[in-house]
Amino acid sequence: MTIYSQHATRGKTQILATYQNSGGVVSKTVTSLSDAHPAAPIVDALNRISAFATVPVSIHDEREGAADYYPSKHVAALTDDAVRAGLLRGDHSLWYEYVCLRLHRALADLESLLVPLPDTVSRAIRAELEVEEHDLRAELADFTGTSAEGDPEAERRWEFGHPFVKLDDGLATLEGGTRERLDRREEGITARERAEAISRLRVLVTAHAHSTGMWISLDDPSGQLFAEPYDSDGFYLTVQAPEPGDSDSPWEVEVGRWEPDDPDEEYGEHTSATGNSMVLCALPAAPETHEIVQVLKAVDEKPLLLAQWAAAPVGSALEGTTWGVTERFDS
Repeated sequence: MTIYSQHATRGKTQILATYQNSGGVVSKTVTSLSDAHPAAPIVDALNRISAFATVPVSIHDEREGAADYYPSKHVAALTDDAVRAGLLRGDHSLWYEYVCLRLHRALADLESLLVPLPDTVSRAIRAELEVEEHDLRAELADFTGTSAEGDPEAERRWEFGHPFVKLDDGLATLEGGTRERLDRREEGITARERAEAISRLRVLVTAHAHSTGMWISLDDPSGQLFAEPYDSDGFYLTVQAPEPGDSDSPWEVEVGRWEPDDPDEEYGEHTSATGNSMVLCALPAAPETHEIVQVLKAVDEKPLLLAQWAAAPVGSALEGTTWGVTERFDS
């Protein structure tokens, strides 16, 4: 229910919480930092936490053409470590569990940022999370008619359909288009198949979150991881999960290369290019998150390893991995 920002004053950096109350929009100081360096990442983590906690309970779950509500159990994760661990175990829906995964990451990011800070600062920020959690739960109880007599009222106001948060987390997690795409991917599948799809989503999203230093994207949060290291001479890697509901298909790892559309142009000086598959590994078992992270780390440190992998014959393993080449696409 809150938007966070930073403000320099008198040689210190204040972290501010801005929210709506009965009198309108107000701001208060959460804490002050003598060193401005950690302020920006802390503000970013707090904004992500607020948005991931608030948006799911502020919109309708429109799967199957209904107008239901998303769970609110994740809100307690702001202050309860046991609930926080449970953010990685749900099976409600692809989009909701995707948001829970992002919330878990944001909370972990904040905790790591608080470690080197003075106790007074970390206590103030944790107290801020307690206020956010309490007031959102109180507003939800009032909205659903489940508040008990004598419950303290929330200072911060919340309105269904109008979350007061910073929506952009840089990954379009909370955008309606992302939710609609993930909803379409689970249409017609069983509860067991949905749980499998959510498990695959966690593998890809967690691997993506632990991989930095190169161009890496989740082309579809539940489906494909794409990585193109710098100085890879146009080679790239994709890790593709099976489609939701398709339990018989394997995970696939593919090495490809961008080829200039004009044969007279050299790569790097081209005006346009098309990706061409070179080798495919159909994995006999689902990969673990740490396996994908290790592979991504290897190609980030040694980008031209992808060129070696692209030349691997069928039946051999990609160097440094247990992933065997099952198909080549030689022209």
